[in-house]
Amino acid sequence: MNDKEISSRIDELIDEEHKLERGSEPDARRLKALEVELDRCWDLLRQRHARRSAGENPNDAEVRPADVVEGYLQ
Repeated sequence: MNDKEISSRIDELIDEEHKLERGSEPDARRLKALEVELDRCWDLLRQRHARRSAGENPNDAEVRPADVVEGYLQ
């Protein structure tokens, strides 16, 4: 995935998240899954930017497992 595709995926996930949150009974499991997937996408985008800034190939960035990304401190 390139940066544009990742950003587009982030937008899609955010749209779905907002639709669920506006519903009368949001699906908590789906909201959590969206949150994790968003974190993974943002992490991938940050990895790509960091690699590019360091003169490395951004395509070498990889999607990290959910348990890794969710363990980050914010």
